[in-house]
Amino acid sequence: MEMTHLKEAAGKVLESCSRVIVGKDEAIQLIFTSFLCSGHVLLEDVPGTGKTMLLRAFARTVGSGFKRIQFTPDLLPSDLTGINFYNQKSGEFEFREGPLFTNMVLADEINRATPRTQSSLLEAMEEHQITVDGITYPMAEPFFVMATQNPVESYGTFPLPEAQLDRFFMKLSLGYMTREQEMEVLGRRKPAAELLLELEPVFTPQEISELKQEFLQVRMEKDVLGYLMDIVERTRKESRFVTGVSTRGAIALYKASQVTAAFSGRDYVMPEDILKMAPHVLSHRILSRGSESFEDAKKYLNRLLEEIPVPLEKRP
Repeated sequence: MEMTHLKEAAGKVLESCSRVIVGKDEAIQLIFTSFLCSGHVLLEDVPGTGKTMLLRAFARTVGSGFKRIQFTPDLLPSDLTGINFYNQKSGEFEFREGPLFTNMVLADEINRATPRTQSSLLEAMEEHQITVDGITYPMAEPFFVMATQNPVESYGTFPLPEAQLDRFFMKLSLGYMTREQEMEVLGRRKPAAELLLELEPVFTPQEISELKQEFLQVRMEKDVLGYLMDIVERTRKESRFVTGVSTRGAIALYKASQVTAAFSGRDYVMPEDILKMAPHVLSHRILSRGSESFEDAKKYLNRLLEEIPVPLEKRP
């Protein structure tokens, strides 16, 4: 069975977002991968590299409900989840929904909010529900959190705790554009904000639901699954790491590998699919004994991956 629908869908998303964001094809595809897997994305980079614009372009391309929240030190948990207020006309308390009650949430500069506010996202991200004053409210589907953060060494930031980092499906870094790409952006006749407004949704809600089910048909043979577990277990035994990859991380790598195979038009996972996804899905889930940055952790994980034997490829 060929995964033609997912391969074509990836092309549509890439074509649409590339009208606004130049030279970030890999990041666009990784964000789409996380979205299909019902995961969440954390973009970490210095200010001005296009993090917010990329996520806004993706939201308009997918066409779901979208809200942007600017995280600041004075932001309260109720500013995200909503509050119960007294309605004088009815004489009863009513629940007023917060901005989390939508399909896609852009949590801009998430590490500028206090840990208390950051933790209010945990239930929504993992359980797809919010509890206020003992009453649980279900979230809309699909629900996708796209967060940005400045590096933790920047002034006035609160590092995300490991429990919340683990709830992000991927952690990505855009980096600077090449000289030629930046010259192309500078020479545009229309600003990025105007190009963003021209984007139209490329999927219907029904098509999104079908795409999320299609990649589940991708198979992973026993030897390839064993290779995935070799990677996971190696992170748990590595002396340089305080903690290894959790079961949640192993499931995320499994799903990401399925989507990657589907984007290539295959209905089976190859070891190359796992190798391609492992740094993006696992790096932020590993707690190192040193003070390495995210990029340093990714480089060390890549060296670790080179030491693990890859099973011989054989088509199912």
